Amino acid sequence: MIVFADKKTLYPIPQLSLRYPLPLFLLLLILLTGSCQQGDAGSGQSDPHSFADPEQAVVTHLDLNLRVDFEQKQLSGAAAWSIKPGNNADHIIFDTHGLTIDSVKIYPGAQPASYRLGSPQGVLGSPLRISITPATRAATIYYRTSPQAEALQWLPPEQTAGGKAPFLFTQSQAILARSWVPCQDSPGIRFTYTADVQTSPELMAVMSASNSTEKHPDGRYRFTMEQPIPSYLLALAVGDLEFRPLGPRSGVYAEPTVIAKAAFEFGDTEKMITATEALYGPYRWERYDILVLPPSFPFGGMENPRLTFATPTILAGDRSLVALVAHELAHSWSGNLATNKTWDDFWLNEGFTTYLEGRIMEAVYGADYALMLAQLGYQDALEEIEDLGENSPDTHLHLSLAGRNPDDGMNDIAYEKGRLFLTMLETYFGRERWDHFLRNYFDAYAFKPVDSEDFLNFLRAELIQGDAAVEKDLQINEWVYGPGLPENSPRPASPEFARVEKEIDSWRNGKPAAELNIRNWTTHHWLHFLRNLPGELSQRQLAELDQQFQLTQSQNSEILCAWLLKAIPNNYAPARPQLEAFLESVGRRKFLAPLYRALAGTEGGLEQARRIYRKARPGYHPVAYHTIDRILGVNAGS
Repeated sequence: MIVFADKKTLYPIPQLSLRYPLPLFLLLLILLTGSCQQGDAGSGQSDPHSFADPEQAVVTHLDLNLRVDFEQKQLSGAAAWSIKPGNNADHIIFDTHGLTIDSVKIYPGAQPASYRLGSPQGVLGSPLRISITPATRAATIYYRTSPQAEALQWLPPEQTAGGKAPFLFTQSQAILARSWVPCQDSPGIRFTYTADVQTSPELMAVMSASNSTEKHPDGRYRFTMEQPIPSYLLALAVGDLEFRPLGPRSGVYAEPTVIAKAAFEFGDTEKMITATEALYGPYRWERYDILVLPPSFPFGGMENPRLTFATPTILAGDRSLVALVAHELAHSWSGNLATNKTWDDFWLNEGFTTYLEGRIMEAVYGADYALMLAQLGYQDALEEIEDLGENSPDTHLHLSLAGRNPDDGMNDIAYEKGRLFLTMLETYFGRERWDHFLRNYFDAYAFKPVDSEDFLNFLRAELIQGDAAVEKDLQINEWVYGPGLPENSPRPASPEFARVEKEIDSWRNGKPAAELNIRNWTTHHWLHFLRNLPGELSQRQLAELDQQFQLTQSQNSEILCAWLLKAIPNNYAPARPQLEAFLESVGRRKFLAPLYRALAGTEGGLEQARRIYRKARPGYHPVAYHTIDRILGVNAGS
């Protein structure tokens, strides 16, 4: 038994055992050793963001055992990895970042292992090289995380909705899993896992795995993930949580003060699952639950299998922002099921998912609704291309991110250019044929890694079928390996937005805001309205719109952000207190980056932005504050 001690309590953690009883283990050892061939330990895929050498040895299963210490801001315990070595293997390499390695054992025999932790190499962290033999079948790494681990955000009670209990959550994508678990941190390497997590009895632990729906009096939680996943989908959260069912295989976790609002907001989740299955085949993850995190979560959502992590900024009260739920659900097919081999092909995760999101929203809410989302996404793509430069290699779908933080490639190009590419293919081949192709694609690459060439070869085999004229028409190489948007790009045009534009024209020509026809406008109508207002607005015009539509006081985070992006460059003083409050209370990078950038671009605004940031930065996740540090030219919040 491993025992961890602090000032008050002993925390017993059962000693980790091998996945198989010893006699069976030895039998498997003989069989596997006899069947191993050189190089069969991994796919051979080279990942520039991982030290792992899967040709030498690759992981297949994880038994994780952790204790959660809020006082020390530390996870401690052991990661027991089942491994598959190559025929001549003499080592296995794990990715780590800021971990303290206490000891390592290898199996069979539970022998102390020789290991070396390499020097830190920037965002990649340090390689952990463990000596093994071709007979080695498991390695257990005893370790502790750093309080500065970038995947972990430890929140004091005052930063939570309830204000009474602390909260911990992880964010492993893209290469942050290595900061809380020693792992082969590449999206091309998959494994199953179990976990045993000990926390305080008043808190609940949940993971990207099978979860309890009630708190355990002893604070101990056990988890199983039977479907193989890559390391970036490892996820853990600990806090004062409640569960509400949404349907027979879906539910929501949230803090008690948020749970009722969240359950209403996500009420259509089961409809979304059913609609996606009808299009692309069965849901293969058993359950789809959602966890609403505190506001510091840096993303809209994270598609952790079985348990999507979601920002509270989508709780608008009218289900108008649940396209995010459709998006994260769609990852259960594109990304979690068929996964980009490396982050150079991030578009295979996000472009497909954004396309599926639109199809789900169309099935549940209608074609007009989905077309509005598509046009907003098209606007985002054009803006991103303008910001990056139309010939920038970062506007390619397939990227070259070696030597860079893969987070640099996670912009709207992967999402929206990817969606447009797939929409073009749907239009060319027809929806019925295209849907059949996509379903076959997800079946072919289920629980497997895929890269751009794999997809294009599958496309050529299934749909193009050697027709040179079709290949020329599609311009697929221009789409995947070229900059900007090819000339055959779709240009979504929503009739609903044409109606919005008519109201904008009327207002610009003198019609009072009070007389505009805004009946039945959704969040998406308002976003198009705000985005397409003139760049320069007078104080009178801003005040009129604000007074009539209460924009500065909007409780809808998307609408508020779009309004503030108009108020900032036009120096609309009544919005400044709300801007400051928003930046200090929300950690979603999608909102933070453009707002800080806009503020820093105004006369005297850079110092104001830095002043707000100094106060707000401690509440941001590293994923967010690293971006804002660059925008404001600050170092560690200075």
